[in-house]
Amino acid sequence: MTKIVMIGAGSLQFGAGMLGDIFQSTLLVDAEIVLNDINEKAATATLKMAQEFIAANGLKQRISVESDLAKALKGADFVLISIEVGDRFKLWDMDWKIPQQYGIQQVYGENGGPGGLFHSLRIIPPILEICRSVSEVSPDATIFNFSNPMSRICTTVHRAFPELKFIGMCHEIASLERHLAPLLGVSRDQIHYRAAGLNHFSVLADVIYTDSGESAYEDVRAKAPAYFSALPGYSEILNYTREKQRAINTEGWMEVDLSEVPVKRQWSDRWLFRDILEQFNLLPITYDSHFGEYIQWAHEVSDHRGILDFYTLYRHHLGDSKPAIKLELHERVVPIIEGMLADRKYEEGAVNIPNNGHLRNLPDWMVVEVPAYIDASGIQGINVDLPSGFTGLLTNQIGVHDMTAEAVLRKSRDCVIQALLVDPVVTVAKQIPDLVDHMIQEQSPWLDYLG
Repeated sequence: MTKIVMIGAGSLQFGAGMLGDIFQSTLLVDAEIVLNDINEKAATATLKMAQEFIAANGLKQRISVESDLAKALKGADFVLISIEVGDRFKLWDMDWKIPQQYGIQQVYGENGGPGGLFHSLRIIPPILEICRSVSEVSPDATIFNFSNPMSRICTTVHRAFPELKFIGMCHEIASLERHLAPLLGVSRDQIHYRAAGLNHFSVLADVIYTDSGESAYEDVRAKAPAYFSALPGYSEILNYTREKQRAINTEGWMEVDLSEVPVKRQWSDRWLFRDILEQFNLLPITYDSHFGEYIQWAHEVSDHRGILDFYTLYRHHLGDSKPAIKLELHERVVPIIEGMLADRKYEEGAVNIPNNGHLRNLPDWMVVEVPAYIDASGIQGINVDLPSGFTGLLTNQIGVHDMTAEAVLRKSRDCVIQALLVDPVVTVAKQIPDLVDHMIQEQSPWLDYLG
């Protein structure tokens, strides 16, 4: 029997989606699932939904709520983490807009730049406490993290607990995968691709036609401008949802049908994507402006209307959606678990793991996003060769990740200041200490440890 512990299961979005993934698995039919959340009432609501679904569909999984983390983790084979702290969007607003008031031109402010730093400073300490419990109770368990900022969380965890099997998971690569086949005019099984970089900052490394073994990248480059410039962006999707009063889910691995959404602006929300394609001759895995969180010149070339419309759409989607369990795959963690349990020896598109030579010019300790082989022995990253220009953008993040980890582990305000001053997105200096003090005060109690 496989035991899976879901931490943060009080979130119905995470709980419903992940339970659906588990319930559709043919290898996890007798799994024991334990729900854990600091909000036991919310976890109990997820439990009730799951029990009703199990009864209605004649399933055999056993499911329970355990608020004591140590008890929940006893005997765990796999641990899934998806947590946030505080009011997510209220804090995100601070992460994004307060640094802008101090003269820092950042986009989004969620995973990269100053916003990504303050997000990291809040969320990494509780994740470290979870990892401490895993190391004490079930040190052989494999941990899958879904929380952002992904690469900073994973880098810090591996520095604090190098012995843990801690894997970062993100479905952003699906944004690329779902478009490659139609762009090339083939079915998905006729191509094989690899992408790599940092989470939300990865590019397509190569794509081949499986029948001939020949590279299809030049075909992708040639066809990408016409294909992506004609796709609706978040501004069009937001307008459509307002007019039709019907939400469109653009997240996860499922197909996304945008055929009814009219395109009003060419390259909508893809101005930065277009510049990377034109200047670096590379295809980002994410075709909106999230890529710009790591680039100092991104503010100049991004579609700011598209950014704001994405934020509005995402905020409303999380607030208005009514999660339900469905027997369909939303994330990739269950196929990975199945691959490990059944020794399937297959290649997974993207995992977040310590570099260990997978990407050149980046240190081994830094967590990168690369494809990986999955089998009974676990998860083995695959080395990927990326062009020097993009590698240069990646190396700009070395000091950022290093000092973020140091700031958390040393509980150091000075390291926070240094983390900002080594960030390429930060182009001012004089008021950085004031910005840090302001954020520590505004985001109390989560940043009190830095005072």
